[in-house]
Amino acid sequence: MKLARFSALSLLFAFALLLFAGPVRTTAAPHVPSFVLVAHCGAGDYSKAPPGFIEPRREAMIVAIKQGYAILASGGASLDAVEATIRSMEDSGLFDAGRGTYYTRAGVPEMDAAIMDGRTLAAGSVASLQHIANPIHLARLVMEKTPHVMLVGPGAEEFAKSQGIELVSPFYFYNERLWELYKKAKSAGEKKQSSALKGDRDDEHGTVGVVALDQQGNLAAGTSTGGTVMKMPGRVGDSPIIGAGTYANNESCGVSATGTGEFFMRNIVAADICERVRYLHVSLEQAADDVVMKELVDQHGDGGVIALDRQGNVTTPFNTTGMMTGTVRADGKIVMKGWSKTAEPIIVPASQ
Repeated sequence: MKLARFSALSLLFAFALLLFAGPVRTTAAPHVPSFVLVAHCGAGDYSKAPPGFIEPRREAMIVAIKQGYAILASGGASLDAVEATIRSMEDSGLFDAGRGTYYTRAGVPEMDAAIMDGRTLAAGSVASLQHIANPIHLARLVMEKTPHVMLVGPGAEEFAKSQGIELVSPFYFYNERLWELYKKAKSAGEKKQSSALKGDRDDEHGTVGVVALDQQGNLAAGTSTGGTVMKMPGRVGDSPIIGAGTYANNESCGVSATGTGEFFMRNIVAADICERVRYLHVSLEQAADDVVMKELVDQHGDGGVIALDRQGNVTTPFNTTGMMTGTVRADGKIVMKGWSKTAEPIIVPASQ
């Protein structure tokens, strides 16, 4: 009896303590922002690159990635980070995009670009540009200022003028190394050598692309290119084709591709990878590997992709000897790799 009375008193006492103590306060763990940006500067045979080729391009990529990182770290949108990073690489003149664009058979640079918002599926694309310094910016204006997805050639450049973009002379894109490459390929064509029509394709690399995930959980992807050496005037590759070389969907992933575009168009590579993730529920890595390392290889299609999902998973498969990539996360470490399959990654701080 005494024991029962004591237990009842104990319970009453405990209840009184809870009543007067008020609610228990817990300290919530601080929110740690999570974001990712991954960039590429083209797939190809880097083993044939001349001395001094890789390091300047690696440095230019780092400069560009830092711009995208700063936007994401401050809470900015993935679309803004993608555009800023690509614009920096277009301006550098070191890649097959913007100022580094390859020459067509007519001896004139022609450029393509696309950008896509994974949150809304809005997309903008431009192709066969000859007088636009930053094709990726014009692609975004097509997405945001027109009811269309793609504008090409003179029509795209007329639209650019209506948006206050100054058209530049083809001489703006002059690049001595690429001009010499053009003359060499043109001479080979006139002599009817076997490589005349395809140019030195094994030596080509330089298409640029970026995929980003911002702190709000939104994906975006963009790609910019100058195509292939000695391409026919008016030739358009996969980069500006939504679903082939560029794609983003918050329900699955974002992808930017690089390589011989005709294979990527025939296989709608970027969208295929994302739809495998969405409907087959396979990992991002498996989806990208199955497309790039199996299906494309079986068709002798060369190239690679960068892919990113909403969980922050990144994969960068390529079936060539190299595809330089850089990845940065909220920890502020840029990881550069891919100029060869055996190269050790280089880690650079993003905040310096």
